[in-house]
Amino acid sequence: MAQELARIERVDIREVWPYEAANFTPWLAEHLSELGEALGLDLELLSREAPVGGFSLDILARDVVRGYPVVIENQLEATDHTHLGQLLTYAAGYDANVVVWIAREFSDEHREALDLLNRRTDEKSEFFGVVVEVWKIGDSRPAPHFRVVSAPNDWRKQNVRPALTGKGERYRKFFQALVDVLRENHRFTDGRKGSPQLSSRHWIDLNWCFFHSGYGGVGYNLSFPRGNKARVELYVGTGDKAFNKHLFDSLKEAREGIESEIEGSLEWERLDDQKDSRISAVRQGSIYDPPETLEEIRGWMVERLLAFKQTFGPRLDESIRIAEHRAEEGSHAASGDDDPS
Repeated sequence: MAQELARIERVDIREVWPYEAANFTPWLAEHLSELGEALGLDLELLSREAPVGGFSLDILARDVVRGYPVVIENQLEATDHTHLGQLLTYAAGYDANVVVWIAREFSDEHREALDLLNRRTDEKSEFFGVVVEVWKIGDSRPAPHFRVVSAPNDWRKQNVRPALTGKGERYRKFFQALVDVLRENHRFTDGRKGSPQLSSRHWIDLNWCFFHSGYGGVGYNLSFPRGNKARVELYVGTGDKAFNKHLFDSLKEAREGIESEIEGSLEWERLDDQKDSRISAVRQGSIYDPPETLEEIRGWMVERLLAFKQTFGPRLDESIRIAEHRAEEGSHAASGDDDPS
């Protein structure tokens, strides 16, 4: 006898979120990971109701991996010209690379407008149209679903790039082998995808490879910087320069213990003239070195990366709390707020 199956039923989104501003936007701000999963992005909330002149953007976020500003405008109705204009205004106000328009229903005209923007803009500009739906099965609780109806034509944009040859191909092969070693020998899966795509969870871009630390804007880079060097670093690059410097300073206060545990001296680069900071281990090395030397460099990078994660990982939580507190104190001091409470 065939098993009886339940029916999938669509739920009116207004039954779940009666009001866009009071219900849906706060919910989305707390569930950006679900939207990010649909878009293939790692999203970090920066602000709700972010000001743009006399207007306010529903959600300002950040693509953690690439550091791109992301503007998100919600509309629990069918799309209209007013919201399209607002979306472009917000994108200009925050110089956003990623623009996301969420609506209950997309008209063909507005979907085609986003498609046109994706065709005519460069590879650092991305426009997404997303339909938000709610479904349930039988008597189950309603579940949200984001359905992407317009997205960047990544295939087209990748195809206009020159094919990887020569040096680029050397980097690809080097980091592909490194990722394979981490995955197969160390069960190492932390990371994000990138271009060229080597795995579903690693960000790789020519001469460097990035792995997440678990904290937005903070991660581990493996690279071949200029000057015939190979480098493994803890990279601190959130969107807040003051926070980055406070986090760096907090970690540096434990320098002696860190270098003792990691069994080696490190380069501590606060980079005061830049937004980011880094702490790195460096050795001689070039992607043009002979195969046996590249194998040695790959082994060194793997060993240093694992040591960095083991050493910095447990310290990051407390150091981030300290950095947040110091950044808040600095903000109060800058605003002239001397109230000790």
